[in-house]
Amino acid sequence: MTYALRAMFTGIIEDIGEIVEVSKESGKIKIGIKTGIPLAEIKEGDSISVDGVCLTVTGKSSNAFFCDVSLETQRVTTLGDKKRGDRVNLERALRADGRFHGHIVTGHVECVGIVQGRRSSGDSIVLEIIVPYEVTRYIVKKGSIAVDGISLTVNDQSDNRFTVNIVPYTASRTTIGSKRVGDKVNIETDILGKYLEKMLQKEKKGIDYDFLFKYGYIKG
Repeated sequence: MTYALRAMFTGIIEDIGEIVEVSKESGKIKIGIKTGIPLAEIKEGDSISVDGVCLTVTGKSSNAFFCDVSLETQRVTTLGDKKRGDRVNLERALRADGRFHGHIVTGHVECVGIVQGRRSSGDSIVLEIIVPYEVTRYIVKKGSIAVDGISLTVNDQSDNRFTVNIVPYTASRTTIGSKRVGDKVNIETDILGKYLEKMLQKEKKGIDYDFLFKYGYIKG
């Protein structure tokens, strides 16, 4: 029996790619991305995170790889607005024998957030991002969140807004350091919160000692 494994990412960006081709086709957009990742290490059929969106490599040229962006992906992410010259965060899918950093990122973007504020804090940048209300129940202070594919920690959360702190290392090695007020970003909340919500709905009685023991959060 053969089992299909879903791609998984960690939110640790490998490279900033450059979009070198955008062509509209029936029901999709084809994008070409130039990258510093050796193209010999990228194969057709590979999964790769592009600004946090899990895409499949459909082809390669001498200096770029290509992916198709469906109408649905264009609707719920920022990829439909991309143009030649835009920079994007890239991460290849986690290998089974790879070390795990960041947090579990699926590449399934839930919504587009908008940068509402930007300020300096020491040598770091603090971004305030607003999101649709329906995803805020999965965003918690000091929890994990992926913004344009980058694994970040939520500094604070209130109403439909949250803030993240961008240290110089992250700002210099991803695109987030260049984000300004009004810019759109792809948001994926922590999947662990969704699993917990699902378990709670099934149990119906909420969190108690038995629940924590049953699901391995504590030991007897």
